[in-house]
Amino acid sequence: MSARTAWSQNPIEVTAPRTLEIPDSVRGLNVRLVGGTVNVVGTSDGSPPRLEISELHGPPLTVSFDDGTLSVAYEDLPWKGFMKFLDRKGWQRGAVVSVAVPAGTRVEVGVIGASAVVSGISGRTDVRGISGDITLVGLTGGVRADTVSGDVEVQSLQGELRFNSVSGDLTVIDGAGGAVRADSVSGDMVLDLDPGKGADITLTTVSGEVAIRLPDPADARVEANTTTGTVSNAFDDLRVSGQWGAKRITGSLGAGTGRLKVTTISGGLALLRRPAYEDSPADPPAEKKVL
Repeated sequence: MSARTAWSQNPIEVTAPRTLEIPDSVRGLNVRLVGGTVNVVGTSDGSPPRLEISELHGPPLTVSFDDGTLSVAYEDLPWKGFMKFLDRKGWQRGAVVSVAVPAGTRVEVGVIGASAVVSGISGRTDVRGISGDITLVGLTGGVRADTVSGDVEVQSLQGELRFNSVSGDLTVIDGAGGAVRADSVSGDMVLDLDPGKGADITLTTVSGEVAIRLPDPADARVEANTTTGTVSNAFDDLRVSGQWGAKRITGSLGAGTGRLKVTTISGGLALLRRPAYEDSPADPPAEKKVL
Protein backbone atom coordinates (compact mmCIF):
# COMPACT_ATOMS: atom_id res chain seq x y z
CA MET A 1 0.00 0.00 0.00
CA SER A 2 1.11 3.58 -0.62
CA ALA A 3 2.33 5.59 2.33
CA ARG A 4 2.27 9.37 2.68
CA THR A 5 5.20 11.24 4.15
CA ALA A 6 6.32 14.82 4.65
CA TRP A 7 9.12 15.98 2.39
CA SER A 8 12.69 15.60 3.58
CA GLN A 9 15.60 17.56 2.17
CA ASN A 10 17.70 14.39 2.17
CA PRO A 11 17.50 11.97 -0.78
CA ILE A 12 15.01 9.17 -0.26
CA GLU A 13 15.44 5.61 -1.48
CA VAL A 14 12.03 4.29 -2.48
CA THR A 15 11.80 0.50 -2.35
CA ALA A 16 8.01 0.08 -2.41
CA PRO A 17 4.95 1.98 -3.70
CA ARG A 18 4.77 5.36 -2.01
CA THR A 19 3.20 8.81 -2.23
CA LEU A 20 5.12 12.00 -1.48
CA GLU A 21 3.76 15.53 -1.16
CA ILE A 22 6.42 18.15 -1.78
CA PRO A 23 5.67 21.51 -0.13
CA ASP A 24 8.72 23.22 -1.61
CA SER A 25 8.46 25.30 -4.78
CA VAL A 26 9.31 22.99 -7.69
CA ARG A 27 10.86 24.76 -10.69
CA GLY A 28 12.41 21.74 -12.37
CA LEU A 29 11.62 18.03 -12.72
CA ASN A 30 13.96 15.24 -13.83
CA VAL A 31 12.70 11.67 -14.20
CA ARG A 32 14.88 8.81 -15.50
CA LEU A 33 13.18 5.44 -15.72
CA VAL A 34 13.76 1.95 -17.12
CA GLY A 35 10.57 0.00 -17.83
CA GLY A 36 7.07 1.01 -16.79
CA THR A 37 5.37 4.38 -17.24
CA VAL A 38 5.98 8.05 -16.46
CA ASN A 39 3.02 10.46 -16.20
CA VAL A 40 3.73 14.18 -15.72
CA VAL A 41 0.86 16.65 -15.32
CA GLY A 42 1.14 20.42 -15.05
CA THR A 43 -1.24 22.09 -12.60
CA SER A 44 -2.33 25.73 -12.27
CA ASP A 45 -4.63 25.55 -9.22
CA GLY A 46 -1.93 26.16 -6.65
CA SER A 47 -2.03 22.63 -5.29
CA PRO A 48 1.26 21.31 -3.85
CA PRO A 49 3.49 19.18 -6.08
CA ARG A 50 2.80 15.48 -5.66
CA LEU A 51 4.73 12.33 -6.51
CA GLU A 52 3.20 8.87 -6.59
CA ILE A 53 5.17 5.69 -7.26
CA SER A 54 2.40 3.11 -7.61
CA GLU A 55 4.50 0.17 -8.86
CA LEU A 56 8.15 -0.66 -8.37
CA HIS A 57 10.15 -3.71 -9.40
CA GLY A 58 13.90 -4.21 -9.06
CA PRO A 59 16.34 -1.75 -7.47
CA PRO A 60 15.08 1.31 -5.56
CA LEU A 61 14.38 4.70 -7.06
CA THR A 62 16.14 7.71 -5.58
CA VAL A 63 14.02 10.80 -4.94
CA SER A 64 15.82 14.07 -4.22
CA PHE A 65 15.15 17.81 -4.18
CA ASP A 66 17.98 20.23 -4.88
CA ASP A 67 17.76 23.95 -5.62
CA GLY A 68 14.17 23.75 -6.86
CA THR A 69 14.61 20.57 -8.95
CA LEU A 70 12.79 17.38 -8.05
CA SER A 71 14.58 14.24 -9.31
CA VAL A 72 13.19 10.71 -9.52
CA ALA A 73 15.73 8.32 -10.98
CA TYR A 74 17.90 5.25 -10.77
CA GLU A 75 21.33 6.21 -9.50
CA ASP A 76 23.06 4.26 -12.30
CA LEU A 77 21.14 6.11 -15.03
CA PRO A 78 22.54 9.67 -15.34
CA TRP A 79 20.85 12.34 -17.47
CA LYS A 80 24.12 13.34 -19.10
CA GLY A 81 24.96 10.73 -21.71
CA PHE A 82 21.52 9.16 -21.36
CA MET A 83 21.25 8.22 -25.05
CA LYS A 84 24.45 6.13 -24.81
CA PHE A 85 22.62 3.44 -22.85
CA LEU A 86 21.29 1.81 -26.04
CA ASP A 87 23.44 -1.33 -25.75
CA ARG A 88 23.09 -1.75 -22.00
CA LYS A 89 21.84 -5.27 -21.17
CA GLY A 90 20.23 -6.76 -18.12
CA TRP A 91 17.77 -4.02 -17.18
CA GLN A 92 15.56 -6.00 -14.79
CA ARG A 93 13.46 -3.22 -13.33
CA GLY A 94 10.35 -1.13 -13.82
CA ALA A 95 8.13 1.43 -12.14
CA VAL A 96 4.97 3.47 -12.60
CA VAL A 97 5.66 7.10 -11.66
CA SER A 98 3.07 9.91 -11.64
CA VAL A 99 4.05 13.51 -10.89
CA ALA A 100 1.94 16.67 -10.60
CA VAL A 101 3.97 19.90 -10.73
CA PRO A 102 3.26 23.60 -11.45
CA ALA A 103 2.61 24.17 -15.15
CA GLY A 104 5.67 26.42 -15.51
CA THR A 105 8.09 23.70 -14.37
CA ARG A 106 10.98 22.77 -16.65
CA VAL A 107 10.56 19.05 -17.34
CA GLU A 108 13.22 16.49 -18.30
CA VAL A 109 12.13 12.87 -18.82
CA GLY A 110 14.35 9.99 -19.93
CA VAL A 111 12.94 6.50 -20.55
CA ILE A 112 14.33 3.14 -21.63
CA GLY A 113 11.68 0.59 -22.54
CA ALA A 114 9.06 2.73 -20.81
CA SER A 115 6.23 4.95 -22.01
CA ALA A 116 5.98 8.63 -21.07
CA VAL A 117 3.06 11.07 -21.06
CA VAL A 118 3.60 14.78 -20.39
CA SER A 119 0.62 17.17 -20.37
CA GLY A 120 -0.26 20.73 -19.40
CA ILE A 121 3.32 22.04 -19.13
CA SER A 122 4.16 25.62 -20.13
CA GLY A 123 7.84 25.40 -19.22
CA ARG A 124 10.43 23.81 -21.47
CA THR A 125 10.08 20.04 -21.96
CA ASP A 126 12.98 17.75 -22.88
CA VAL A 127 12.21 14.06 -23.46
CA ARG A 128 14.75 11.36 -24.34
CA GLY A 129 13.87 7.76 -25.10
CA ILE A 130 15.74 4.64 -26.17
CA SER A 131 12.52 2.73 -26.76
CA GLY A 132 8.95 3.17 -25.59
CA ASP A 133 6.33 5.59 -26.89
CA ILE A 134 6.12 9.24 -25.84
CA THR A 135 2.92 11.33 -25.78
CA LEU A 136 2.99 15.12 -25.31
CA VAL A 137 -0.34 16.91 -24.82
CA GLY A 138 -1.19 20.60 -24.48
CA LEU A 139 2.38 21.90 -24.14
CA THR A 140 2.89 25.63 -24.62
CA GLY A 141 6.63 25.85 -23.98
CA GLY A 142 9.49 24.70 -26.17
CA VAL A 143 9.75 20.95 -26.71
CA ARG A 144 12.68 18.70 -27.60
CA ALA A 145 12.18 14.98 -28.17
CA ASP A 146 15.05 12.60 -28.97
CA THR A 147 14.34 8.90 -29.53
CA VAL A 148 16.02 5.85 -30.98
CA SER A 149 13.07 3.61 -31.82
CA GLY A 150 10.12 4.91 -29.81
CA ASP A 151 7.25 6.80 -31.46
CA VAL A 152 6.36 10.37 -30.45
CA GLU A 153 2.82 11.79 -30.60
CA VAL A 154 2.28 15.50 -29.99
CA GLN A 155 -1.21 16.95 -29.49
CA SER A 156 -2.26 20.62 -29.23
CA LEU A 157 1.27 21.99 -29.35
CA GLN A 158 1.76 25.76 -29.11
CA GLY A 159 5.50 25.98 -28.55
CA GLU A 160 8.46 25.17 -30.77
CA LEU A 161 9.28 21.52 -31.47
CA ARG A 162 12.65 19.86 -32.03
CA PHE A 163 12.56 16.15 -32.89
CA ASN A 164 15.36 13.71 -33.63
CA SER A 165 15.00 9.96 -34.16
CA VAL A 166 16.54 6.93 -35.81
CA SER A 167 13.44 4.83 -36.55
CA GLY A 168 10.68 6.30 -34.38
CA ASP A 169 7.62 7.90 -35.99
CA LEU A 170 6.46 11.47 -35.32
CA THR A 171 2.77 12.41 -35.26
CA VAL A 172 1.64 15.99 -34.62
CA ILE A 173 -2.08 16.72 -34.18
CA ASP A 174 -3.31 20.32 -34.01
CA GLY A 175 0.14 21.88 -34.06
CA ALA A 176 -0.20 25.66 -33.76
CA GLY A 177 3.32 26.55 -32.66
CA GLY A 178 6.17 28.31 -34.38
CA ALA A 179 9.27 26.43 -35.49
CA VAL A 180 9.28 22.68 -36.12
CA ARG A 181 12.56 20.93 -36.86
CA ALA A 182 12.41 17.17 -37.26
CA ASP A 183 15.13 14.75 -38.36
CA SER A 184 14.79 11.00 -38.80
CA VAL A 185 16.51 8.16 -40.60
CA SER A 186 13.62 5.78 -41.27
CA GLY A 187 10.75 7.04 -39.12
CA ASP A 188 7.57 8.39 -40.72
CA MET A 189 6.29 11.92 -40.08
CA VAL A 190 2.61 12.88 -40.09
CA LEU A 191 1.88 16.49 -39.15
CA ASP A 192 -1.43 18.39 -38.98
CA LEU A 193 -0.35 22.01 -38.58
CA ASP A 194 -1.82 25.47 -38.26
CA PRO A 195 1.43 27.38 -37.79
CA GLY A 196 1.69 30.99 -36.72
CA LYS A 197 2.89 33.81 -38.96
CA GLY A 198 6.52 33.41 -39.96
CA ALA A 199 6.76 29.83 -38.71
CA ASP A 200 9.82 27.88 -39.86
CA ILE A 201 9.16 24.18 -40.49
CA THR A 202 12.06 21.94 -41.57
CA LEU A 203 11.64 18.19 -41.94
CA THR A 204 14.41 15.79 -42.99
CA THR A 205 14.31 12.00 -43.37
CA VAL A 206 16.15 9.37 -45.36
CA SER A 207 13.53 6.69 -46.03
CA GLY A 208 10.53 7.73 -43.92
CA GLU A 209 7.20 8.82 -45.40
CA VAL A 210 6.22 12.47 -44.85
CA ALA A 211 2.63 13.79 -44.84
CA ILE A 212 1.80 17.38 -43.89
CA ARG A 213 -1.64 18.96 -43.69
CA LEU A 214 -1.78 22.77 -43.77
CA PRO A 215 -4.75 25.13 -43.48
CA ASP A 216 -6.35 26.73 -46.53
CA PRO A 217 -5.33 29.49 -46.89
CA ALA A 218 -1.81 28.81 -45.67
CA ASP A 219 1.13 31.20 -45.35
CA ALA A 220 4.49 29.72 -46.31
CA ARG A 221 7.21 29.45 -48.92
CA VAL A 222 7.41 25.78 -49.82
CA GLU A 223 10.39 23.72 -50.96
CA ALA A 224 9.84 19.97 -50.72
CA ASN A 225 12.12 17.39 -52.32
CA THR A 226 12.22 13.63 -52.69
CA THR A 227 14.82 11.71 -54.68
CA THR A 228 12.93 8.51 -55.48
CA GLY A 229 9.68 8.73 -53.51
CA THR A 230 6.17 9.50 -54.74
CA VAL A 231 4.67 13.00 -54.51
CA SER A 232 1.14 14.23 -53.80
CA ASN A 233 0.16 17.93 -53.72
CA ALA A 234 -3.27 19.39 -52.89
CA PHE A 235 -2.41 23.10 -53.38
CA ASP A 236 -3.03 24.73 -56.77
CA ASP A 237 -0.52 27.50 -56.02
CA LEU A 238 2.36 25.05 -55.75
CA ARG A 239 4.28 23.58 -58.66
CA VAL A 240 5.37 19.95 -58.93
CA SER A 241 8.42 19.40 -61.13
CA GLY A 242 10.24 16.25 -62.19
CA GLN A 243 8.59 13.19 -63.67
CA TRP A 244 11.35 10.62 -63.28
CA GLY A 245 13.68 10.33 -60.33
CA ALA A 246 13.90 13.45 -58.18
CA LYS A 247 10.70 15.47 -57.69
CA ARG A 248 10.08 18.88 -56.16
CA ILE A 249 7.14 20.85 -54.83
CA THR A 250 7.83 24.59 -54.82
CA GLY A 251 6.00 27.89 -54.59
CA SER A 252 4.35 30.25 -52.12
CA LEU A 253 1.11 29.98 -50.20
CA GLY A 254 -0.54 33.22 -49.09
CA ALA A 255 1.93 35.98 -48.25
CA GLY A 256 4.76 33.47 -47.92
CA THR A 257 6.01 34.82 -44.59
CA GLY A 258 6.67 31.34 -43.20
CA ARG A 259 8.82 28.53 -44.56
CA LEU A 260 8.20 24.85 -45.14
CA LYS A 261 11.20 22.79 -46.21
CA VAL A 262 11.02 19.01 -46.56
CA THR A 263 13.80 16.70 -47.70
CA THR A 264 13.51 12.94 -48.08
CA ILE A 265 15.55 10.48 -50.12
CA SER A 266 13.34 7.47 -50.77
CA GLY A 267 10.25 8.28 -48.72
CA GLY A 268 6.98 9.47 -50.22
CA LEU A 269 5.89 13.08 -49.78
CA ALA A 270 2.31 14.42 -49.46
CA LEU A 271 1.10 17.99 -48.92
CA LEU A 272 -2.54 17.95 -47.86
CA ARG A 273 -5.00 20.80 -47.46
CA ARG A 274 -7.31 21.43 -44.53
CA PRO A 275 -10.33 23.62 -45.42
CA ALA A 276 -10.96 26.81 -43.49
CA TYR A 277 -13.96 25.16 -41.84
CA GLU A 278 -13.94 21.42 -41.27
CA ASP A 279 -17.06 19.67 -42.51
CA SER A 280 -19.60 18.99 -39.79
CA PRO A 281 -20.54 15.41 -38.80
CA ALA A 282 -23.90 15.90 -40.56
CA ASP A 283 -22.25 16.36 -43.98
CA PRO A 284 -22.37 13.42 -46.39
CA PRO A 285 -19.40 11.06 -45.95
CA ALA A 286 -18.30 11.60 -49.57
CA GLU A 287 -17.66 15.29 -48.87
CA LYS A 288 -15.58 14.80 -45.76
CA LYS A 289 -11.90 15.66 -46.06
CA VAL A 290 -9.64 13.63 -43.84
CA LEU A 291 -5.89 13.27 -43.45
